[in-house]
Amino acid sequence: MTDNTWLRDQRRWRWLALLVLAGGLIWLLSPILTPFVLSALLAWLGNPLVLRLERAGRSRNTAVIIVFILMTLILVLSLVLIIPLLEEQIRELILWLPRLAEWTTNTVIPWLETKFGISLKQYVDPMSLVNLIKGHWQQAGGVAATVLGGISKSGLAIIGWVATISLIPVVTYYFLRDWQDMLARLQSLIPRPVEPTFMKLARESDAVLGNFMRGQISVMLVLGMVYALGLWIVGVEFGFLIGFIAGLVSFVPYLGAFVGISAALIAALVQGMDPMHLGLVVAVFMIGQTLESFFLTPWLVGDSIGLHPVAVIFSIMAGGQLFGFLGVLLALPVTAVVMVLLRYAHEQYTTSNLYGAERPMILTPGSEGSKESINAGIDV
Repeated sequence: MTDNTWLRDQRRWRWLALLVLAGGLIWLLSPILTPFVLSALLAWLGNPLVLRLERAGRSRNTAVIIVFILMTLILVLSLVLIIPLLEEQIRELILWLPRLAEWTTNTVIPWLETKFGISLKQYVDPMSLVNLIKGHWQQAGGVAATVLGGISKSGLAIIGWVATISLIPVVTYYFLRDWQDMLARLQSLIPRPVEPTFMKLARESDAVLGNFMRGQISVMLVLGMVYALGLWIVGVEFGFLIGFIAGLVSFVPYLGAFVGISAALIAALVQGMDPMHLGLVVAVFMIGQTLESFFLTPWLVGDSIGLHPVAVIFSIMAGGQLFGFLGVLLALPVTAVVMVLLRYAHEQYTTSNLYGAERPMILTPGSEGSKESINAGIDV
């Protein structure tokens, strides 16, 4: 083994040890890292707008203040307007469930029994399911009340909650203000031999995650508003709740429309709506899908986001299982980096001697064996 090979292996083992150490520290410090990670994500989302305002002639501090105020207003409006409305819709939904059970028992089950000649009434009891859901909802409310009661008895717990919530806007502001400087300092710490490759992969990771987070969140919000407004105009009960949920799960293609149209049609049927209104419900989601396919996704997300929906779902669930809420926050950034690294590893592999690509064969039209080779490639 040459000295250069030995030094290279030593360097790799040191990097592996640092990665393991960093992962262990994140796991140990996860209870206190959540506000910092959330602040970093908010700063990362707001930094492009800060840069745009800087290019328009404003100073960094002025641009940061404008973006910080805008983000604060959006958060406050969401808490004041959306959350109480959702809570009211969920409460009404729990009270509405007995009507759904009655409709299922008196309409759906007899229709299925007549249509398919089977007996379902003795096996299916919708009211038992409704009572189970209502019981769990009341139990959840009791647990929440118990937890809040325990918190109210502990002054230290109150101080901890207030400190955590107050810390997020403060840290977000400092991250926004010093974002470029922090990135420059981190770049200066990267070993010089790998710095060009590292920065190339970092830029690709930022582009992949940026396309998904900024674009897809915008698509979800717009679709949620379109669905909620459309169902409200049609007169569907719980239209806001159904539209919000449909927009929330629309990061998986067609899942939002499928969930939304299924829930909206059931709600409309329980209300006793006529076929014209049922058609209007379907039209609401057709309009939403048209807007998403031809306008929203091409404009806000782009042709390729680089993150498969299955990878997004798995990463969020795995992050929550391993690190709790902190894992959910870190899931998408980590997945974006992993996918970029896998793409880089694939490129390195397909140009390596191991892949056998040192002498690529170029076929020209009409050359002998070209048709057979092309067909063989398609079959593979």
